[in-house]
Amino acid sequence: MQYSKTKMEQLVKHSADLSKRLKEVMKEHDLEKSFALKALYHSEVKDGGKYQKDYQDL
Repeated sequence: MQYSKTKMEQLVKHSADLSKRLKEVMKEHDLEKSFALKALYHSEVKDGGKYQKDYQDL
């Protein structure tokens, strides 16, 4: 499975939990949105993550 910024943005837009988590990651680690999205992908989507199925469906 390949990382796609566009897919991650859509996934975050449709999930209140991920949207909240994105803001937390950006604030906590002082990251720009693009880097925070990639971090969320690796923690919440990739390798059987909670949102993997939703990501693949996009």
